[in-house]
Amino acid sequence: MLPLVYHPDYSFPFPGEHRFPMEKFALLHDYLRSSGIAHRDNEYRPGRARQSLLSQVHCPQYVDAIVNGNLDQKALRRMGLPWSAGLIRRTCIAPMGTLLTAQLALQHGLACHLAGGTHHAHYDFGSGFCLFNDLAFAAKQVLASGSVQKILIFDCDVHQGDGTAAMLMEEPRAFTCSIHCEKNFPVRKMTSDLDVGLPLGMTDQDYLDTVFETLESLLEQVKPDLVFYDAGVDVYHHDPLGRLAISLQGIADRDHGVIRRCRDKGIPVATVIGGGYDDDRRALARRHALVIEEAARIAAFSENPSREEST
Repeated sequence: MLPLVYHPDYSFPFPGEHRFPMEKFALLHDYLRSSGIAHRDNEYRPGRARQSLLSQVHCPQYVDAIVNGNLDQKALRRMGLPWSAGLIRRTCIAPMGTLLTAQLALQHGLACHLAGGTHHAHYDFGSGFCLFNDLAFAAKQVLASGSVQKILIFDCDVHQGDGTAAMLMEEPRAFTCSIHCEKNFPVRKMTSDLDVGLPLGMTDQDYLDTVFETLESLLEQVKPDLVFYDAGVDVYHHDPLGRLAISLQGIADRDHGVIRRCRDKGIPVATVIGGGYDDDRRALARRHALVIEEAARIAAFSENPSREEST
C-alpha cells in the first residue's frame, strides 16, 4: 500500500488572485480521495517542526524572523508570499512532511508527499514562493539519523533547485541534480552537483531521453540509499511559468520511468510535488496527481508482480 503524507493546513484562505495556487494541495487531496488512491489506511499526517529543529538547517535568526513575522519588505518581496499565521503554520509543517515521506519510503520502498519541493529557499532567505527548504531539511535529518549513507536529490522541476544546491553544497553525502529550463527563474543559478539546463520549448521525447539517461547514470555513479524525487509539473507546455513543451502523457511517462528505475534497483523513493501553476486549479491538481497515480501503479505491481505493468 502506497503511503501518502498530507496535512489539511497545507491549503488555507489565501488571496485568490495570487500567482501561487495555495488551494492546489487540498484539491490534490480531494482528487486522490475521490479516485480511491488516498484513504484512511494509507494517509499519514506530519507534525509541526519546532524552531530549534528548523534552525539546525536554516539560519536561526532567519527562522525566528519568519516565524514571528519580522521580515523586512525586501525579504517579503523576495519570498513572494504575503506573511500570515496560516502561511507560517503550513511552512513549519511541510518540511516535516517531506521528512516523514523519506522515513516511510525507507520502510516501504516508496512514499509520496502531497506537497514539498520548496527548492528556492536558501539558508538565510526565502525566494520564489519558498520559505524553508524541505528537501535540504529532510536530507540533513535523514543523514544525521544514520539510516542512510548517501542521498540523491533528483529535481525535475522546471526551475533550477538553487536553494537546495547551495544548502547541500558542503554535504558530500547528498548529491544534488537539477534538470531545468536554462532560461528561466532563477536568473542567478547556483551550482548543483549536476545541472542539466534544457532549451526553451523542449518536447517529450528529447526531454524523457535526457531525464532517463541522466538518472540511470547517477544511480550507477552515486549509488544512493534514498532518492528524493521532485516531480514538478511546471514543465507542462501550458504552464505560465514553464517555457518547456511537455505533454500530460510526457509528465506521466517521466514520473513512471523515474520511480520504476529507482525501484528496479531496490532504491527507496520519496516524491514531492514541486512547482505547477495554472488559473484552473483543479486541472493543476490533476497534473500534480500524476506522480502519485504512477507511484500507486508501481506499488501495486510490486505487491502483486503477476499483474501486467506498462513501461
